[in-house]
Amino acid sequence: MRIYVCVKQVPDTAANITLLGPREYDDPVKFVMNPFDEFAVEQAIQVKEQTGKGEVVVVSVGRESAEAMVRTALAMGADRGILVMADNRLLDSIATGRALHKAIARDGSPDLIFTGKQSVDSEGMQIPYRLAAAFNMPVVNEVARFLLENETVSVEREIGGGNREVVELTLPCVIGATKGLNEPRYTRLPEIMKARKKEIKIIDIRELEIAPSTGGVELLELFPEPERGRAVMLQGSLREMALQLAEIVKNTERNR
Repeated sequence: MRIYVCVKQVPDTAANITLLGPREYDDPVKFVMNPFDEFAVEQAIQVKEQTGKGEVVVVSVGRESAEAMVRTALAMGADRGILVMADNRLLDSIATGRALHKAIARDGSPDLIFTGKQSVDSEGMQIPYRLAAAFNMPVVNEVARFLLENETVSVEREIGGGNREVVELTLPCVIGATKGLNEPRYTRLPEIMKARKKEIKIIDIRELEIAPSTGGVELLELFPEPERGRAVMLQGSLREMALQLAEIVKNTERNR
């Protein structure tokens, strides 16, 4: 079984990001693997361990610095990596999806493709669907439970309000992972050392000859999100709390 996992390098959500202009931020900010992609990598490795055979290939589109993130996935247990080198940090989902599709198709025929449900920076939530359309495969996103039996995949996906639905698919298919699917494993020093010797194939995105899109997405501006106000605890009877709440709302509207 050949399993591909698409991962993305994103700014650490706990980092302080300094904006340098309308579309640029401070490069020294710490970059990490997209958190939802960690669940995808872990699930791919578990599938290989369950079946006792196959290969897990990590694929990413990004800059040279993304190689360290791919190495992290290899240390978790993936077999090898493919990095499509693209200098443009603001590559949109259309171009990214086409690059991932071309890189995977060049490498082999996928039985399973895992992605995170979305990236925490652009939050486009498009890659699972674009890959499924390109490969003509069924897709389920926001998967919180995964079970593979023979050639059938049974998943549970979150649909809001604490509810889930069960979906069955046949291989090959695309799965978008979300939090709760598994617990990504920690990497230890021996695995990190072994990962240094694993293959990462570097491909210049221009080699893939991606067809230009008739449409596109352009980032116009980055700006900091205003800090949220602190919570206020209301006390007293229902009448007293209602009066306090009305006063808070009145003052908020007055200060806008």
